[in-house]
Amino acid sequence: MSCNSQAQDWANLNKYKKANKKLNTTTPTNNNRVVFMGNSITEGWSNAMPSFFENKNYINRGISGQTTPQMLIRFRQDVINLKPKVVVILAGTNDIAGNTGPTTLDEITNNIKSMAELAITNNIKVIICSTLPAFDYPWSPNKEPNIKIPALNKKLKTYAKENNLIYLDYFSAMATTENGLQKEHSGDGVHPNKKGYQIMAPLAETAIKKALKQ
Repeated sequence: MSCNSQAQDWANLNKYKKANKKLNTTTPTNNNRVVFMGNSITEGWSNAMPSFFENKNYINRGISGQTTPQMLIRFRQDVINLKPKVVVILAGTNDIAGNTGPTTLDEITNNIKSMAELAITNNIKVIICSTLPAFDYPWSPNKEPNIKIPALNKKLKTYAKENNLIYLDYFSAMATTENGLQKEHSGDGVHPNKKGYQIMAPLAETAIKKALKQ
């Protein structure tokens, strides 16, 4: 049986291992530290709009292509151990695309719930983001994200409300009437461009301020 390095590190725990160690050893724990946990939409934010993360206690822990079970595996390493005050969880679209195999909306929701519960147990304030709109996936067509994403967001919003967590609604600000991502906000209909992140940034800032006051 042959094994490659990718198979050995399914959740990509190695990606931020050095950065986390450096952060923990060289940066004093700050009460207002915020970790952004997510996929390429989170990871890409630092490249498309680096000013959002500069001179702030914001830490980007997005990994392109990841699904919620992968994020759940690395949640302790990439969030809890960094001792943030707040975590911003943005996930779900790659699950719907089938990046790590078939899954259900309930399974996606449960993985996000598990991340939230881990955070709460460790006294970290939780912001649950709506999954961003997408009409279709260029790399995985005919998965009906325009139908499934609004249904997933309804579940996430309900969970947040029932547990007094902050629900950050990017979807309503960015969706077309067909539940796709507005063309001016994205090049491929899935990933935000700078204009897309400029829509997201003030919404995130407002949610973070609210969480820090809780």
